[in-house]
Amino acid sequence: MPEVRGVDLLHFLMEANDMQQKDLVPLLGSKSVVSEVLSGKRPLTLAHITRLSERFNLPADVFIDRAPAN
Repeated sequence: MPEVRGVDLLHFLMEANDMQQKDLVPLLGSKSVVSEVLSGKRPLTLAHITRLSERFNLPADVFIDRAPAN
């Protein structure tokens, strides 16, 4: 499976589940945080990842970005 950034997976899941940014507010905390996460200006926190994992019934690690090994 190719490496996918957590935010890219989140965009895909939003589209697949017909969700809008406002639907993520209960999971991420506020409209501004949702906007910053989706635009890549803010990383997903452990709390965000945990809530997203539970909401989408996926393992938490799929939302964790991993830096390429050097």
